[in-house]
Amino acid sequence: MSFSKKVKEELFKVIPKSRHCIVAELAGIITLHGIDSLEHDSNDVLNRKVFTLLNKTLNIGKDVTAFNGDVLFETRKMLKLSDDNTSVDELVLQQPCCKRAFIRGAFLAAGSITDPNKGYHFEIVCFNDKQADLIIRAMSAFDVEAKQVERNGKIVVYLKEGAQIVEALRIMEAAHSVMELENIRIVKEVRGTINRKVNCETANISKTVSAAVRQIEDIKLIDEKLGLDTLPVQLQEIAQIRLDYPDTPLGDLGQYLDPPIGKSGVNHRLKKLAAIARELR
Repeated sequence: MSFSKKVKEELFKVIPKSRHCIVAELAGIITLHGIDSLEHDSNDVLNRKVFTLLNKTLNIGKDVTAFNGDVLFETRKMLKLSDDNTSVDELVLQQPCCKRAFIRGAFLAAGSITDPNKGYHFEIVCFNDKQADLIIRAMSAFDVEAKQVERNGKIVVYLKEGAQIVEALRIMEAAHSVMELENIRIVKEVRGTINRKVNCETANISKTVSAAVRQIEDIKLIDEKLGLDTLPVQLQEIAQIRLDYPDTPLGDLGQYLDPPIGKSGVNHRLKKLAAIARELR
């Protein structure tokens, strides 16, 4: 089962306790999915939720599973639907709990979420800008900043950041999905940290090796052209130490001298050798 489907399975089971929240969730489902689509759709789970919620608000009876004339009239009246059934009066979304319910309904009707193991993407496909604006403002009330883009003649409200998607799931009260996504994010973050550390260490090793190779080449050139014994004693010593310990980092080379010197002292002497080598090339 896809992660998106698991989220919806969890949300189908969330039934608001307050009538005003039930109305808000129905508004999200019906305006984003469409009454006609609900009547002819094969999405039995979504249909069951719609009529379960309608029964709790309109007492239509558990056997009613279609929008007959009376049910349609009462539903449109209760939700304060526009003539084309695609928008609702914002009075339906006055309270924070109603905004949560509306977002949940919109996601159940027209939303999807990418497998977080592959990437982060959450979206709700809207019929028009008015729907998109309503969803964006509802999310913004919880400090979730969604964006929108036009795609195939529709408006898509979307989130691309993992932390924002976690908050969206939390808003919709998908507790299990929040935990699953958070666990995946933690694992990915740890892996990313390890990879960055390994890459950094690899780069440092590569840099150290390249520097050591260059230093050894300089020393060999000086030995070939002048002879190391022509150098001042301090440079002779560091040249021989570098040849004897080609893999030793710069900061550790000084410990082989008597008396030992620090990294800056080693670096200073090797720079003098490099300058001599440049003149000989």
